[in-house]
Amino acid sequence: MHSTGYIIRFVLVMTTVVALVLALMSTALKPLHDANEAIYNKRAIISALGNKLDKTVAEMTDEEVTAIFENRITQRVMDVEGNFLDENAVIARGYKAGKAENVDMAKERKKDEADRIYPIYEYKDDKGEYAIVSVRGNGLWDAIWGNIALDKDMNTIVGASFDHQGETPGLGAEIKDNPKYSANFVGKKIFDADGEYVSITSRKGGAKDPLHDVDGITGATVTADGVTDMMKDGMKHYLPYLTKNKK
Repeated sequence: MHSTGYIIRFVLVMTTVVALVLALMSTALKPLHDANEAIYNKRAIISALGNKLDKTVAEMTDEEVTAIFENRITQRVMDVEGNFLDENAVIARGYKAGKAENVDMAKERKKDEADRIYPIYEYKDDKGEYAIVSVRGNGLWDAIWGNIALDKDMNTIVGASFDHQGETPGLGAEIKDNPKYSANFVGKKIFDADGEYVSITSRKGGAKDPLHDVDGITGATVTADGVTDMMKDGMKHYLPYLTKNKK
């Protein structure tokens, strides 16, 4: 029978060994993890384009997704005044790389509004030109976010994709899980007939305004209201870009 001292030494040695192995595995796997996260982010962005793409994002290989970003998308980063920032300026804001895809919207929301920066993805192919912007807000339990694709008039939504941190399955999680919800945004306008910014309302009880409302989510009023606030507050930050680039 081993002594108490032996058992303690054995546990300490094993704990150290396991900690070292886990640390080495984490370090070794980090490049793969970062690459997978980057592809996941790219898929989320271009999924906002919906049927404007040749095939669904789910059907695309990682190489096809990467090719779209390399060949069809111009990435821009904008400050709150609508000025475009070069990659060095973005890096100076606390990022390891300076493209739009590197901008962390969760990180930006923690900054003072005057110091925030915003990613823009300009997509172009032989069938059309679109701009994708990213928005972030709060749902019932945690963060919600989305990517909104606009036609070249910078007014008409051609597609949207949403995600969440912890909304309830079958209720608030429908913003991601139910494609009909995001499809409701297609064709909606963020400016009214007078050119005033009004955004989109996810309305409890069903859409009333055919141009600026979408149906809410039954039983998930707080999440739907969160989408409304996210759209209104999030898209508002892009107004300098949208108004300047209307076609």
